[in-house]
Amino acid sequence: MQWKKFGSGLAAAAVVALSTACSATPVEPAKPAASRLDDVVQRGELRVCSTGDYRPFTYRDAAGAWSGIDIDMAHDLAGRLGIKATIVPTTWKTLVADFNAQCDIAVGGVSITLDRAKQAFFSTAYVVDGKTPITRCENVARFQTLQQIDQPGVRAVVNPGGTNEQFAKQNLKQATIVEHPDNNTIFQQILDGKADLMMTDAAETKWQARQHPELCSVHPDQPFTFSEKAYLLPKGDVVFQQYVDQWLNLALRDGTYARIAEPWIG
Repeated sequence: MQWKKFGSGLAAAAVVALSTACSATPVEPAKPAASRLDDVVQRGELRVCSTGDYRPFTYRDAAGAWSGIDIDMAHDLAGRLGIKATIVPTTWKTLVADFNAQCDIAVGGVSITLDRAKQAFFSTAYVVDGKTPITRCENVARFQTLQQIDQPGVRAVVNPGGTNEQFAKQNLKQATIVEHPDNNTIFQQILDGKADLMMTDAAETKWQARQHPELCSVHPDQPFTFSEKAYLLPKGDVVFQQYVDQWLNLALRDGTYARIAEPWIG
C-alpha cells in the first residue's frame, strides 16, 4: 500500500536525522568580546583625552602640567586599576575624533549631547549644569534673559567647537558673536572690554568669578538650559562602561569626589 511505503520512508528519514544530530560536534558557546577594561590593564596605561582649558575640570599650564577635578579623577581611576594615567591633549572641536582614535576615556567637563552619544558611550553623569552668562558685575542686571542678551550691539564671546558655540549660534540672532580660540584666556576679553559677556556652563562661571572679582556669574543656580557632565567611553563596550560607572558611583559616595573637588569649588 502506498501509504505504508510513504510512512516507512518518513520513519527512516527521522532516524537518519536524529543519528546525524547526535553525532554532530557540539557548538561551543561564543566567547565574550574583548573589552577595553582588559586592554588597559594589560597595557598598564589608561589613555585620557582632555582639552586642558576648562577649569575647574581640566587645565594644562604653560609648562605642560595638568590639573583639575577630572584630571585627578582620571588618576584615581587608573590607580584603582593598578595602572598609570597618560593625559592626551585634544580640543573641543576634535574631541570625539581624537578620543576614538587615541584614548580610552575622555574627561574634563564633557557635556552629554545626543550628537556625541551617537559616536561614543557616556558614563553615569556626575554634575548637573547648564548655560548661564558671566559678565562684568555692573552689567548683571542688563543680561538676565536671552532676550536682553540678543540685542544689536551686544558682544558675546565664544570658544569654537563646543556646546558654548552651539548654544550661542542657536539663540543669538541680533547680538554679535565674537570667537576667541583660547578658552584659558577668553574671560580676559570681557575684562578688557572686547566682549560684554560669555554664556558657558554655570560651574565654569562660578569658578571664574572666584578668580576675577570684577566678573559675576548671572543666576548660576537657574541656568538657561539643563545639561549633565559625564566621561566619554568607547562605543559598544558595556563591560568597561559598567566598571567606570561602579567606580564613579563609589567615588561620589565615599568622599573621593568631594575631596578632589574641594580645592577647586570649595
